[in-house]
Amino acid sequence: MKRSHIDRIFRAIGYAVSMFLFIMAWSTVDATYATPASVRPVIAAFSALPLLAIRSNPFIGWAISAAGALMIPLVYPPTDFPWQMVQVVTLVALLVAVTIRCRLSAVMLAWLSTCVLLSAFGQTGVGFAGAITVIVLIGLLIRGLLASRRQLADQRRTNDMERARRAVLEERARIARDLHDVIAHHMSIVVVQAQSAPYRLTSVTQETKEELEAIGANVRASLNDIRSLLGVLRSDDETSELSPQHGIAELDDMIENWRRAGMDVSLEVSGPPPPTAEMCSVSLYRIVQESLANVARHAPGSPVTVTMKHGRYSTAVSVHNGPAAMPPSGETSSGGSGIAGMRQRAAAIGGSLNASTLPDGGFEIQAHIPATMPMTPGT
Repeated sequence: MKRSHIDRIFRAIGYAVSMFLFIMAWSTVDATYATPASVRPVIAAFSALPLLAIRSNPFIGWAISAAGALMIPLVYPPTDFPWQMVQVVTLVALLVAVTIRCRLSAVMLAWLSTCVLLSAFGQTGVGFAGAITVIVLIGLLIRGLLASRRQLADQRRTNDMERARRAVLEERARIARDLHDVIAHHMSIVVVQAQSAPYRLTSVTQETKEELEAIGANVRASLNDIRSLLGVLRSDDETSELSPQHGIAELDDMIENWRRAGMDVSLEVSGPPPPTAEMCSVSLYRIVQESLANVARHAPGSPVTVTMKHGRYSTAVSVHNGPAAMPPSGETSSGGSGIAGMRQRAAAIGGSLNASTLPDGGFEIQAHIPATMPMTPGT
């Protein structure tokens, strides 16, 4: 049910209760006050109708009710009890509403004024003042409980919004990661092919060399543009990994693609591969892929050795390359998608990755990847 419908229902109930109390007060005024018949509806109105303000402005309603409770007994001395029961019920109900909904300063003013008002009419009033104090304390307790519920509801909404935001960021990070791993990988192969073609092919004319250089320059510029766009998509605190497409079963095909592009790369595998979780297999593939792409960017023409040692519960992989045999491609940094991204991949599944420059000018990536995902609390 919509909130507007609920508000209309409560408003109608408030009107009905107020009119019922007004009729009761009007019909019983003569039991409390000796008044002319023409004054009775006015007294009944002061006794019951302030309740209409209990939802919109309870403090104003309480003030009107308290003023009536003070003035009516002074103008028309009561025959026995100082007030009509309808007037007491209305005053107490409005005081409770003030206690729950208004500022604490208004609560203190309403409480003290009501106690003084009731105490001013004798011993019975003193007893009522004590009861009013208890009612105010109960109202303050309800106020605290409602405030706690609102805080919990606000916290739940905040958590839901944060989960939604994290889901968007993680999906953006996944898209950026896969775009980098797939598109940048193949474009790097194109750069290597264009750069190495004059060395691999015979009878290459000067015009063809210039054309190949232009192709390589255009692809490098495209790579830089792609990495700039990926930097917008990636989040600094990405923590999720959704499965990309390839695993260690496709390593041979990937390395063969680099060989066809002119890279001198060899693969050495020792030991049977352990049963490997899909996420771990994907991480191994991506680490090797990114390492070879880094070699193509920063050390073109250098020989590369990929070593993979399978253990019972983990796999150690290293990618070693010598110094560059030709000038680097001149591409800019990958903006966090290179070594930092590989290190994040390894850490996310309980592994580790180290990168180091070798004395001969070469470079080496060493990674240790578990065969299964680590257990997390609650799993």
